[in-house]
Amino acid sequence: MPHTPAKAFPLIAALDLGSNSFHMVLAKADHGEVRILERFGEKVQLAAGIDEERNLSEEAMQRGFDCLKRFAQFINGMPPGSVRVVGTNALREARNRAEFIRRAEPILGHPVEVISGREEARLIYLGVSHTLPDTAGRRLVTDIGGGSTEFIVGQRFESQLRESLQMGCVSYTQRYFKDGKITPARYAQAYTAARLELMAIENSLRRLGWDEAVGASGTIRSVCLAIQAGGHGNGEINPEGLAWLKRKIFKLGEVEKLDIEGIKPDRRPIFPAGLAIVEALFDALELTRLAHSEGALREGVLYDLLGRHHHEDVRERTIGALMERYHVDAEQAARVEAKALKTLEQVADAWDLKDDWHRELLVWGSRVHELGLDIAHYHYHKHGAYLIEHSDLAGFSRQDQLTLALLVRGHRRNIPADRFNELGDEGDKLIRLCIVLRFAILFHHIRGHQQMPSVTLKCAAKSLDIRFPDGWLATNPLTRADFEQEAGWLKRVGYQLSVS
Repeated sequence: MPHTPAKAFPLIAALDLGSNSFHMVLAKADHGEVRILERFGEKVQLAAGIDEERNLSEEAMQRGFDCLKRFAQFINGMPPGSVRVVGTNALREARNRAEFIRRAEPILGHPVEVISGREEARLIYLGVSHTLPDTAGRRLVTDIGGGSTEFIVGQRFESQLRESLQMGCVSYTQRYFKDGKITPARYAQAYTAARLELMAIENSLRRLGWDEAVGASGTIRSVCLAIQAGGHGNGEINPEGLAWLKRKIFKLGEVEKLDIEGIKPDRRPIFPAGLAIVEALFDALELTRLAHSEGALREGVLYDLLGRHHHEDVRERTIGALMERYHVDAEQAARVEAKALKTLEQVADAWDLKDDWHRELLVWGSRVHELGLDIAHYHYHKHGAYLIEHSDLAGFSRQDQLTLALLVRGHRRNIPADRFNELGDEGDKLIRLCIVLRFAILFHHIRGHQQMPSVTLKCAAKSLDIRFPDGWLATNPLTRADFEQEAGWLKRVGYQLSVS
């Protein structure tokens, strides 16, 4: 699939809307590498604004919007595709995330994607790997965020195991250190909670094993710097330094008194919770050393963005793996894809389907529309949609998956118009994409066993006219019956289909 080359963009940018901090990096792509020009970060503590009903408070959202207004000054006017904005655990958890996104996107002028925990883990690993020496051994990477902690084991630039746990320095602060008091009992509660979370993954991590352990982001950086300042390490975390640091914060007793070199004033309130998580992962995984990497999620997003423009799109590999796993008929998928793309060219102007994502989505939908056949033929379009929506698909945001799942759900029989309409204007375009896909599938219903003719397409806002060569439909009654039935399905969503 064609992509805009990275060299066409003077600058690229990545924004990480984290549970604790919002970060942005502005960079220049140069011969496949990323040269960072600017870094920005602000403590927003979005996770602290999630109430018991899992809604973001207006105050927390406003802190986020104020930060984004400052970031927006640096990306104003940058073209579509040159900026990627990802939201993590706080936005995954917030029930009113759609409201936050609706108000954030006009500020930035670029779409906001909420990514899954495992996709976050993949991007973190990518960012760390590109900022460390390219060694042959296996690497454990961990990133303690505001609301979740990610663990990845991989080699070189490829992650092999990705996990995300529901523990973070902001959420644990809210739970165990909300009033700023630091006591051994409260610390023990936070430590025990983290150990319980880690029990779910520690065996699978150990089975793979690793040659070095690396941590990313603010919590691990602060612990490293504090231990180094105390004379118990050379910029890494070790058991001796952890024990010393824990004794020191117990002695001080309050977060306001954590005047320790290496711990920034704005990190003091969440530091005890972060330290408890660090100690828990040291004990659970029997670590003796944890180094720090400057690379993290935002750098990973940049390199992933760069990879997409250099035809190394991880989403292509993900779709290929899905096809292989669920035994998709690759020849039929290729026939449908080719016909769908040719059809898209003919209707793109009249139906306003000219964006890159329309083409990408149509290609992916063509390739995986028969995914559900590996489960059962009956309602296989629903099985396929379920698998796409609920799988961990590397490179895809949650919204990407939902949209692709909806396209697969609507590729045969009834089109669930209410689901499409929930997407507003984009929902109507998605219905049109769905009609293009359905046409390509019907056109190749015989699955390559019949030579198909050239057809002429004409479309208006709510209609599609298909003309076969004179007399062809009369000698091919199955195709005629297919399209007559299709006209009935499309009528239900307000589209007129005529075939002659």
